[in-house]
Parts: sequence; C-alpha cells; structure tokens
Amino acid sequence: MAILLKSTKELEMQIDEFLDAVGQGGLVFTLGVKYYLCKNSENFKEQLKNIGSLEAKADSLRRTIENKLYTHTLIPEHRGDVLGLLESTDNIIDQMKETLNQFDIETPKVPEVLHKNFIDLTEMSVLASDALVMAIRAFFKDINAVKDHLHKVFFYEKEADRIGDNLKRQAFQLDLRLSEKNHLRYFALHIQQVSDNAESVADRLAIYTIKRTI
Repeated sequence: MAILLKSTKELEMQIDEFLDAVGQGGLVFTLGVKYYLCKNSENFKEQLKNIGSLEAKADSLRRTIENKLYTHTLIPEHRGDVLGLLESTDNIIDQMKETLNQFDIETPKVPEVLHKNFIDLTEMSVLASDALVMAIRAFFKDINAVKDHLHKVFFYEKEADRIGDNLKRQAFQLDLRLSEKNHLRYFALHIQQVSDNAESVADRLAIYTIKRTI
C-alpha cells in the first residue's frame, strides 16, 4: 500500500483492516446462509451477530479513514477516488448484513430441493466480493496486478446471475403458492445483490486504475 499511501503507515493499516472486515464478512455471510438452510438456529444467530459486528467495524474504519484523508490532506490527487472506493465497498458488507437480517425477520421457507442452489449462489456472490477485495489491495500496493483480480469479479458475478436465474426458474416450477415463489425470488435477488455490488465497485476501480496509469 506504500505506493499510494506514502504519508502514513497508520492509514495503510486501517485500510487493510477495513478490507479484512469485508473479507471476513463474506465468510460469515456464507456460514449464516448455510446455518439458516439447515435450521441451525443457534449458529445462525451467532453469524448474524458476527456480521453485525464486522459491518459496524467496517463503518467505523471507513469514517476514520475518510476523516484522516480530509483533515491531513493526504493523497489529495487520489482522495476522491479512495473515498468513493471505500464507500461503495462498504455497501457490500452492508448488503450481507441486511440479507442475513431479512432471513431472520421473514424466515422464508426454502424447500430442500433449492438448498444447493442457494448455497451455490451465496458462495459465488462471495467469491466476487473476495476477488474485489484482492483487486483493491492491489490498487494500493501493485497497480499492475489489479486486472488479475478484476476479471475474476466479473466472471463470478456472471456465474452468480446464471445460478440465480436457474434458482428462480426452478422455484417457479415448484408446487408452491405464488407468494412463496415470490418470497424465494426475493431472497435470491438479495444474495445476488452482493455480487452485483462487487461488480459495480469493480467497474469503478477499473476507471481509477486507468487514471493512475496514464
């Protein structure tokens, strides 16, 4: 991260911590969905608590970093890009927390035949988020390596869309009430939003990377 953040080691560490929180959020999110599907209420609640703590940590770190970037006039030529990157990345862990929270509130009934679809969708969405975290780390440390991770974000996002579409198609073919089918579709879209958000940040990061290399 020294390439971009030459001014302070502390800021470098805090951005690393922020990205760690987002990455850990993906692990917790995946576990949370799996525990919900297998009706392990105790472990699901634990992951719900964990994702809340990680989301709060990410929010706090983002605000601290933003404050330092402004008050200490650090990397002024890239400050807007860094701020936009942090804010949009924060939306990813927000979406993970919100999705688990909605599982807790609405308690959708997921037929066992769709369990694998939901798990595959969750894992693919989180892979997109993980690849994005790696791309952002590269943006600060090794700008030439950003593309090595960005193409993975786009690949995983497309796979998540494919799995999500298949899930919804299969759900609507089941012998369920229309309200139940729509409920399953709603949660599939919630999970897909994680990879959609990762793709949006990746698009932004691609532009920032070009700006830094010209």
